[in-house]
Amino acid sequence: MAEAIAKIEDIIEDTGEGDRNMAQTGGNKTQADTAQAGCTIAQILEKMILHSGGNARDVNHFMKVWAYAKTIGELEHLDEETQFILEAAAAVHDIACPLCLEKYGNTNGEHQEKEGMPLVREFLQGSGIEERRIERIAWLVGHHHTYTGIDGMDYQILLEADYLVNADEMQDSREQIRNFRSRVFRTQAGIRLLESIFEI
Repeated sequence: MAEAIAKIEDIIEDTGEGDRNMAQTGGNKTQADTAQAGCTIAQILEKMILHSGGNARDVNHFMKVWAYAKTIGELEHLDEETQFILEAAAAVHDIACPLCLEKYGNTNGEHQEKEGMPLVREFLQGSGIEERRIERIAWLVGHHHTYTGIDGMDYQILLEADYLVNADEMQDSREQIRNFRSRVFRTQAGIRLLESIFEI
């Protein structure tokens, strides 16, 4: 698996160089490619899948969170940079789970937040993503179990997307879901999805 991850890292580094060449020649890329970001969301997702070491449950979780985050972000008409940061954070939000299981014997949210930030920085090193974007992605991962002091749409939507998946996986009751909606959900798109999925 280490060799496979190394190959993905090489691809990401090559993409960063390609983006610089494209900028010099005036080429264009789609929003999904995020020309100024250095690498694509698809490459980050692939690297995360390899990082997960065959744990299909973890892969399915972060892929679903990413899909909800992408959907809500687009429905809320986020600007391109915020959308990229949101999707990248959703892809890597649970990067610390394997370490937390090994180190603490659980995946407690507080432990995830503590261990996740440095792991994200290391994971995205050499990706071509600007340092300030990496710092925001790492910061979001370091706060994705904190439901106060929400300071941006990327943060807000990450919390909503994660809960849409967690509520199903943890089989939350309708009362628990209504309470979380009232306490945390703020986007119109997120609320619509929550109410439709869980029929509340």
